[in-house]
Amino acid sequence: MPDREDTEAPSASYWYRADDDEVVRAMRVLEALRRFRAADSAMRHRTQAEMDMNETDLLAIRHLISAEARGAAVSPKDLSKVLGVSSAATAKLLSRLVGSGHIRREPHPSDRRAQVLHATPGAHQEVRATLSAMHGRMLDVAEGLTGAQQKAVIHFLDTLSAAVSSPDVAPRAPGAGPAPTLDR
Repeated sequence: MPDREDTEAPSASYWYRADDDEVVRAMRVLEALRRFRAADSAMRHRTQAEMDMNETDLLAIRHLISAEARGAAVSPKDLSKVLGVSSAATAKLLSRLVGSGHIRREPHPSDRRAQVLHATPGAHQEVRATLSAMHGRMLDVAEGLTGAQQKAVIHFLDTLSAAVSSPDVAPRAPGAGPAPTLDR
């Protein structure tokens, strides 16, 4: 995507002053992040439509695949916690995904009363077919950055994640000078 720094002025903002070059540059960064989030959301909706699944179903399958890659077992209770849904919602989700052939349940190896969940080979194949090209393009973009750029992006995203995850931080008044950094 072309560099928009010189071609687009940031839109008028309710939250920030647009008469300071530093603020304008920061607004451009946040606007680029919003464009990425919109593109990411559209990609997720396309993926869900292609796989004929809702967001929670896809998150469950991706979590199981990731856990399998790490050699970790996942129980229905674990999945409920990861997805942030009730045990009843998880039971419905599992019935749906077992019925569609995406997940299989097995008895836990040491506790026969418990279950371990696995993504089926068909689910692995469907996820690869649907997502591998997009993941390849994303990796190409990340590999195209210099080491310093990669570190800067990681720092920015981690710091921004911390900023939006902290509900107890006092709001910054518009035009109140530079924001404090959240260095670790």
